[in-house]
Amino acid sequence: MKDLVANQLVKYLERREIKHIFGLCGHTNIAFLAALSKSDKIRFINVRHEQIASHAADGYARVTKKASVVLSHLGPGLTNAATGVANAAMDSIPMVVIAGDVPTHYFGKHPHQEVNLHADASQWEIYRPFVKRAWRVDRPELMPEILEKAFALAESGRPGPVLVDVPMDIFSKEIEAELFERLDQNTKNIQKPSIDDETATRIIQTLAEAKNPVIYVGGGVILADAAQELREFVDHMGIPVAHSLMGKGSLPDDHPLTLGMTGFWGTEFINNQCKQADYVLGLGTSFKEADCSSWYPEYTFSFPPTKLIHIDIDPSEIGRNYPVEIGAVADLKQALTVLNRVAKKLFPEAQKNEALEREIANYRQQFKASNKQFEESNQFPMSPQRILADVRELLPRNTIITTDVGWNKNGVGQQFPIYEPGSILTPGGYATMGFGSPAALGAKIAAPDRIVVSLIGDGGFGQNPAVLATASIEKIPVIFIVMNNNAFGTIAGLEKAHYDTTFGTVFEKDNEPYSPDYAAIARAYGVEGVKIQSAEEFKVVLQKAIESNQPFVIDAPMLNNPVPTAGHWNIMDIYSPDKKVDHVST
Repeated sequence: MKDLVANQLVKYLERREIKHIFGLCGHTNIAFLAALSKSDKIRFINVRHEQIASHAADGYARVTKKASVVLSHLGPGLTNAATGVANAAMDSIPMVVIAGDVPTHYFGKHPHQEVNLHADASQWEIYRPFVKRAWRVDRPELMPEILEKAFALAESGRPGPVLVDVPMDIFSKEIEAELFERLDQNTKNIQKPSIDDETATRIIQTLAEAKNPVIYVGGGVILADAAQELREFVDHMGIPVAHSLMGKGSLPDDHPLTLGMTGFWGTEFINNQCKQADYVLGLGTSFKEADCSSWYPEYTFSFPPTKLIHIDIDPSEIGRNYPVEIGAVADLKQALTVLNRVAKKLFPEAQKNEALEREIANYRQQFKASNKQFEESNQFPMSPQRILADVRELLPRNTIITTDVGWNKNGVGQQFPIYEPGSILTPGGYATMGFGSPAALGAKIAAPDRIVVSLIGDGGFGQNPAVLATASIEKIPVIFIVMNNNAFGTIAGLEKAHYDTTFGTVFEKDNEPYSPDYAAIARAYGVEGVKIQSAEEFKVVLQKAIESNQPFVIDAPMLNNPVPTAGHWNIMDIYSPDKKVDHVST
């Protein structure tokens, strides 16, 4: 039986149990949209900008741990989505982008919106630097096998986005339905690699003999859904855990052996624990610059003399930034399962380190005390620490938090406790401004029974305010907290510290601080919005937002004070080679 490619594509996605597609229309993809309109299993999440679609799909995939689907138009649609797709790539988030393209019979004639300055019909090449693979479907018969390969590649190995570029006439071609249906015989769950007992034994014995071992976890633990296995390993071996920004939440922040985030926005205590370790077990981490104080040995990690054991699904990460004594390519869930079994065989009794647990507990008390005046301050505009403290106090442990960049990302990484694995979604590798609010939409769609809060700066929220249209129309009850300091605050503090100016970084009108009324903008979109007038009011409004179970914007005026830093960032040496300065208040 023959059928249109568009119809068969929808049926294929249904059989893959795809429940949501994020995207925006265009003349190249409406044949697919028309077919999708007949589906009672897939919900199309319509957005007003393709960057919103790709960030929302990113947040959705982080929560479901399965490849999300983005639908895009050609040309500007594809490039609008590119930032969100690249962000997903840097954070290893599985995603399948299906993009319309110019008709095959017009390749090279420069039809409407064709990209062809260096090669005919070459828009798919725009994504090549950051997707795992980009395909162009040149014949309708190739569509089924390309889709099957696309999902398999997106979800296997180190996850990431892929592109399936579809000339618009392909959607409207007829194809034998059997070409799609026979793919049902393929497994949709590929077994992942592990480690052998010999390697596990060597790792366990090395760690047991170490004097000051530290486990260092990255986002790979969350991606592998291995938090439970990690906790079991830590509880049995009694080894403290530090983490990268992306690894936050892998172990609860109130676990007695959780140290916290390292690097530039880490604290001196946490950085020193890593620097003084004789062995570090790196799990699913790339040891990136911000997490490692630009790899300067005097701040966070010192390899050597510290020795590194590194397990990662991606072989290219092992030894990339630090020398490795034991390296293993494996899925973290599988590897930790083996490590737990071998550890309990070699050491039947759980190892305890009560002295270290007391030291960590004392550090937490001291850090909390040092922040107390800011967390309880009634000053207005609000201190950022007060905003974070009030949010944490009111929210359940399993609330999903999305951040953007700036104070909300760096401050949350350093000061905001996360208790459930995978409940903090942040743009790590790409550090994309504008990620937080659309990612929250995707997260809430994926987890409708959990509260979802987007902590986002006014700079970031101002980039994608049309996210409110989707929240309103689709009735997605996300709480957006705009930490509003009338600036690109982190960069303003950086420029002020090194060049004694805030040119181009603060929002002013007639030399006075300027900010649109985001609460009023929210109401214009049909979303409840409140502009905070005092520090005492914030918690009352947040409670109202939680109880409303509706999309809600809280515009919270905030002081632009920098996040405390104890690590180092190489840019400081570039700006001011003879100074010891990083950020200041503006």
